[in-house]
Amino acid sequence: MSNTPAFIPPAGLRPVVPVLKSPQGLATGVTVLLALCAVADLVAIASHAYTYSLLGDWESLTLDEARRSDRWAGQSASYQFTALFVTAVVFVIWFHRVRVNAEVFAQDSQTKRAGWAVGGWFIPFGCLWIPRQIAGEVWDASTQAAPDGSRRKVSQAPVTIWWTAWVLAMALRALASVTDRAEIAGPSQDSVGVLLVADSVHFVAAVLAILFVRKLTRMQNIKATQGPRAAA
Repeated sequence: MSNTPAFIPPAGLRPVVPVLKSPQGLATGVTVLLALCAVADLVAIASHAYTYSLLGDWESLTLDEARRSDRWAGQSASYQFTALFVTAVVFVIWFHRVRVNAEVFAQDSQTKRAGWAVGGWFIPFGCLWIPRQIAGEVWDASTQAAPDGSRRKVSQAPVTIWWTAWVLAMALRALASVTDRAEIAGPSQDSVGVLLVADSVHFVAAVLAILFVRKLTRMQNIKATQGPRAAA
Protein backbone atom coordinates (compact mmCIF):
# COMPACT_ATOMS: atom_id res chain seq x y z
CA MET A 1 0.00 0.00 0.00
CA SER A 2 1.36 3.40 -0.92
CA ASN A 3 2.27 5.80 1.85
CA THR A 4 1.55 8.76 -0.38
CA PRO A 5 -1.00 10.97 1.40
CA ALA A 6 -4.31 11.60 -0.31
CA PHE A 7 -4.50 14.81 -2.29
CA ILE A 8 -6.48 17.49 -0.50
CA PRO A 9 -7.42 20.33 -2.83
CA PRO A 10 -6.86 23.89 -1.65
CA ALA A 11 -9.83 25.52 0.05
CA GLY A 12 -10.52 27.66 -3.01
CA LEU A 13 -10.87 24.57 -5.22
CA ARG A 14 -13.12 22.55 -2.95
CA PRO A 15 -16.78 22.31 -4.01
CA VAL A 16 -19.07 24.62 -2.10
CA VAL A 17 -21.69 22.63 -0.25
CA PRO A 18 -25.02 24.49 0.03
CA VAL A 19 -26.15 25.04 3.60
CA LEU A 20 -29.77 25.20 4.69
CA LYS A 21 -30.62 28.41 6.53
CA SER A 22 -33.96 29.86 7.52
CA PRO A 23 -35.04 32.76 5.27
CA GLN A 24 -37.51 33.97 7.90
CA GLY A 25 -35.55 37.04 9.02
CA LEU A 26 -34.92 38.19 5.47
CA ALA A 27 -38.56 37.50 4.57
CA THR A 28 -39.74 39.73 7.40
CA GLY A 29 -37.46 42.53 6.23
CA VAL A 30 -38.59 42.14 2.63
CA THR A 31 -42.24 42.14 3.70
CA VAL A 32 -41.85 45.42 5.60
CA LEU A 33 -39.97 47.03 2.71
CA LEU A 34 -42.51 45.84 0.15
CA ALA A 35 -45.23 47.35 2.31
CA LEU A 36 -43.33 50.66 2.25
CA CYS A 37 -43.12 50.36 -1.54
CA ALA A 38 -46.88 49.89 -1.65
CA VAL A 39 -47.37 53.02 0.48
CA ALA A 40 -45.02 54.97 -1.79
CA ASP A 41 -47.05 53.76 -4.77
CA LEU A 42 -50.26 55.02 -3.15
CA VAL A 43 -48.68 58.45 -2.62
CA ALA A 44 -47.57 58.48 -6.26
CA ILE A 45 -51.03 57.41 -7.42
CA ALA A 46 -52.60 60.31 -5.50
CA SER A 47 -50.02 62.69 -6.99
CA HIS A 48 -50.65 61.50 -10.54
CA ALA A 49 -54.41 61.65 -10.05
CA TYR A 50 -54.09 65.28 -8.91
CA THR A 51 -51.91 66.17 -11.91
CA TYR A 52 -54.26 64.32 -14.25
CA SER A 53 -57.23 66.33 -12.99
CA LEU A 54 -55.33 69.61 -13.42
CA LEU A 55 -54.33 68.77 -16.99
CA GLY A 56 -57.95 67.97 -17.77
CA ASP A 57 -58.79 71.64 -17.21
CA TRP A 58 -55.62 73.21 -18.60
CA GLU A 59 -57.10 76.66 -19.31
CA SER A 60 -57.96 77.31 -15.66
CA LEU A 61 -54.66 75.93 -14.29
CA THR A 62 -52.93 78.42 -11.98
CA LEU A 63 -49.19 78.80 -11.40
CA ASP A 64 -49.56 77.74 -7.76
CA GLU A 65 -51.38 74.57 -8.77
CA ALA A 66 -48.71 73.73 -11.33
CA ARG A 67 -45.93 74.25 -8.79
CA ARG A 68 -47.77 72.19 -6.19
CA SER A 69 -48.25 69.40 -8.70
CA ASP A 70 -44.57 69.42 -9.71
CA ARG A 71 -43.40 69.46 -6.11
CA TRP A 72 -45.70 66.60 -5.12
CA ALA A 73 -44.70 64.56 -8.17
CA GLY A 74 -41.00 65.08 -7.45
CA GLN A 75 -41.33 64.08 -3.80
CA SER A 76 -43.40 60.99 -4.56
CA ALA A 77 -40.94 59.89 -7.25
CA SER A 78 -38.07 60.27 -4.77
CA TYR A 79 -39.92 58.19 -2.17
CA GLN A 80 -40.67 55.52 -4.74
CA PHE A 81 -37.09 55.29 -5.97
CA THR A 82 -35.62 55.08 -2.46
CA ALA A 83 -38.12 52.46 -1.32
CA LEU A 84 -37.71 50.40 -4.48
CA PHE A 85 -33.89 50.50 -4.35
CA VAL A 86 -33.63 49.37 -0.73
CA THR A 87 -36.32 46.74 -1.23
CA ALA A 88 -34.62 45.37 -4.34
CA VAL A 89 -31.34 44.86 -2.46
CA VAL A 90 -32.94 42.94 0.41
CA PHE A 91 -35.28 41.04 -1.92
CA VAL A 92 -32.38 39.76 -4.04
CA ILE A 93 -30.55 38.62 -0.89
CA TRP A 94 -33.68 36.75 0.23
CA PHE A 95 -34.14 35.33 -3.28
CA HIS A 96 -30.58 33.98 -3.29
CA ARG A 97 -31.12 32.47 0.16
CA VAL A 98 -34.23 30.53 -0.86
CA ARG A 99 -32.46 29.42 -4.05
CA VAL A 100 -29.58 27.96 -2.01
CA ASN A 101 -32.10 26.23 0.25
CA ALA A 102 -33.81 24.77 -2.80
CA GLU A 103 -30.52 23.18 -3.82
CA VAL A 104 -30.37 21.49 -0.42
CA PHE A 105 -33.94 20.24 -0.80
CA ALA A 106 -33.65 19.01 -4.40
CA GLN A 107 -30.36 19.74 -6.13
CA ASP A 108 -31.28 18.05 -9.41
CA SER A 109 -34.33 20.28 -9.82
CA GLN A 110 -32.29 23.48 -10.20
CA THR A 111 -31.20 24.12 -13.78
CA LYS A 112 -29.16 27.26 -13.00
CA ARG A 113 -26.48 27.90 -10.41
CA ALA A 114 -27.36 29.88 -7.30
CA GLY A 115 -25.48 32.92 -8.61
CA TRP A 116 -28.15 33.37 -11.25
CA ALA A 117 -30.60 34.26 -8.47
CA VAL A 118 -28.62 37.50 -8.22
CA GLY A 119 -27.15 38.00 -11.68
CA GLY A 120 -30.33 37.10 -13.53
CA TRP A 121 -31.94 40.38 -12.49
CA PHE A 122 -29.26 42.45 -14.26
CA ILE A 123 -29.24 40.82 -17.69
CA PRO A 124 -31.01 42.93 -20.34
CA PHE A 125 -34.15 41.17 -21.56
CA GLY A 126 -33.04 38.02 -19.74
CA CYS A 127 -34.30 39.61 -16.54
CA LEU A 128 -37.80 39.19 -17.93
CA TRP A 129 -37.75 35.41 -17.56
CA ILE A 130 -34.62 34.16 -15.74
CA PRO A 131 -35.79 35.15 -12.23
CA ARG A 132 -39.23 33.74 -13.03
CA GLN A 133 -37.72 30.40 -14.04
CA ILE A 134 -35.64 30.28 -10.87
CA ALA A 135 -38.63 31.21 -8.72
CA GLY A 136 -40.68 28.39 -10.24
CA GLU A 137 -37.94 25.82 -9.67
CA VAL A 138 -37.43 26.98 -6.08
CA TRP A 139 -41.18 26.81 -5.53
CA ASP A 140 -41.31 23.19 -6.70
CA ALA A 141 -38.22 22.19 -4.70
CA SER A 142 -39.69 23.73 -1.55
CA THR A 143 -42.86 21.65 -1.79
CA GLN A 144 -43.11 18.63 0.50
CA ALA A 145 -43.51 15.28 -1.21
CA ALA A 146 -46.60 13.16 -0.66
CA PRO A 147 -46.63 10.82 2.39
CA ASP A 148 -45.61 7.91 0.13
CA GLY A 149 -42.63 9.88 -1.20
CA SER A 150 -44.13 10.65 -4.59
CA ARG A 151 -43.77 14.15 -5.96
CA ARG A 152 -46.63 16.55 -5.36
CA LYS A 153 -47.40 19.19 -7.94
CA VAL A 154 -48.30 22.50 -6.36
CA SER A 155 -49.75 25.29 -8.49
CA GLN A 156 -47.30 28.05 -9.38
CA ALA A 157 -50.17 30.51 -9.83
CA PRO A 158 -48.91 32.83 -7.03
CA VAL A 159 -45.53 33.02 -8.76
CA THR A 160 -47.00 33.58 -12.21
CA ILE A 161 -49.51 36.24 -11.12
CA TRP A 162 -46.90 38.19 -9.15
CA TRP A 163 -44.36 38.04 -11.97
CA THR A 164 -46.90 39.06 -14.61
CA ALA A 165 -47.93 42.09 -12.57
CA TRP A 166 -44.29 43.06 -12.02
CA VAL A 167 -43.34 42.84 -15.70
CA LEU A 168 -46.50 44.69 -16.73
CA ALA A 169 -45.76 47.50 -14.26
CA MET A 170 -42.21 47.87 -15.59
CA ALA A 171 -43.47 47.90 -19.19
CA LEU A 172 -46.06 50.58 -18.40
CA ARG A 173 -43.47 52.73 -16.64
CA ALA A 174 -41.19 52.47 -19.66
CA LEU A 175 -44.10 53.46 -21.90
CA ALA A 176 -44.91 56.42 -19.67
CA SER A 177 -41.27 57.55 -19.76
CA VAL A 178 -41.18 57.40 -23.55
CA THR A 179 -44.49 59.25 -23.83
CA ASP A 180 -43.35 61.93 -21.39
CA ARG A 181 -40.09 62.58 -23.28
CA ALA A 182 -42.06 62.95 -26.50
CA GLU A 183 -44.07 65.83 -25.02
CA ILE A 184 -42.28 69.09 -25.82
CA ALA A 185 -44.59 71.37 -23.83
CA GLY A 186 -44.48 69.23 -20.69
CA PRO A 187 -46.37 66.17 -19.47
CA SER A 188 -49.67 65.52 -21.18
CA GLN A 189 -52.76 64.03 -19.63
CA ASP A 190 -52.13 60.86 -21.62
CA SER A 191 -48.59 60.36 -20.29
CA VAL A 192 -49.72 61.04 -16.72
CA GLY A 193 -52.60 58.62 -17.24
CA VAL A 194 -50.19 55.87 -18.30
CA LEU A 195 -48.02 56.58 -15.26
CA LEU A 196 -51.11 56.45 -13.06
CA VAL A 197 -51.99 53.01 -14.39
CA ALA A 198 -48.35 51.87 -14.09
CA ASP A 199 -48.14 52.82 -10.42
CA SER A 200 -51.50 51.17 -9.76
CA VAL A 201 -50.23 47.93 -11.27
CA HIS A 202 -46.96 48.32 -9.36
CA PHE A 203 -48.95 48.62 -6.13
CA VAL A 204 -50.73 45.37 -6.94
CA ALA A 205 -47.38 43.75 -7.78
CA ALA A 206 -45.97 44.82 -4.39
CA VAL A 207 -48.91 43.24 -2.57
CA LEU A 208 -48.59 40.05 -4.64
CA ALA A 209 -44.84 39.99 -3.94
CA ILE A 210 -45.56 40.05 -0.21
CA LEU A 211 -47.86 37.04 -0.60
CA PHE A 212 -45.24 35.23 -2.71
CA VAL A 213 -42.43 35.89 -0.21
CA ARG A 214 -44.50 34.83 2.79
CA LYS A 215 -45.82 31.69 1.10
CA LEU A 216 -42.45 30.47 -0.21
CA THR A 217 -40.75 31.18 3.12
CA ARG A 218 -43.46 29.23 4.94
CA MET A 219 -43.07 26.32 2.50
CA GLN A 220 -39.32 26.18 3.12
CA ASN A 221 -39.72 26.39 6.89
CA ILE A 222 -42.25 23.55 6.86
CA LYS A 223 -40.04 21.34 4.71
CA ALA A 224 -36.98 22.11 6.85
CA THR A 225 -38.71 21.41 10.18
CA GLN A 226 -41.18 18.64 9.29
CA GLY A 227 -39.11 16.78 6.71
CA PRO A 228 -39.31 16.26 2.95
CA ARG A 229 -42.60 14.33 3.15
CA ALA A 230 -45.97 15.67 4.20
CA ALA A 231 -47.74 14.01 7.12
CA ALA A 232 -50.17 11.27 6.20
